[in-house]
Amino acid sequence: MLAVEIPGRGRLELEHLVLDFNGTMACDGKLLPGVEERLNALADVLTVHILTADTFGTAAQACRGIKATVHVLEPGEGAGQKERFIARLGPERTVTVGNGTNDTLMLGKAALGIIVLGPEGTSVKALLAADVVVSNICDGLDLLLHPKRLVATLRL
Repeated sequence: MLAVEIPGRGRLELEHLVLDFNGTMACDGKLLPGVEERLNALADVLTVHILTADTFGTAAQACRGIKATVHVLEPGEGAGQKERFIARLGPERTVTVGNGTNDTLMLGKAALGIIVLGPEGTSVKALLAADVVVSNICDGLDLLLHPKRLVATLRL
């Protein structure tokens, strides 16, 4: 568990990290540099879940070295599937990371939503649903590895 006290917001007690794959932690189906190492460090304190439509068919192979579970979504509308996944985990114990319109519901439902301004772009709808905006996935994961950065961003 990762516990963080945010002045003016309260205490976050996070157990799950849920990430979108394409556009968030991968570009064109290829894992971005630095992601694997950071996720494996976070896996010591959070259960890591990777959600994907697996557009490029590479998610399992790209994530083989990550201590995480890869969940391939059913064909069709992914936003609702992601939201239901967060609901099953317990939104109050979950941090989500995404970039696309299909991440909007999960970003808004989770205790903490982090949006990535990544190489594949960012949805304005998802941006408005997030709590924190970062310029790349590694910066987002570093917020969790160094929680005082998160406190500095979110405190009142």
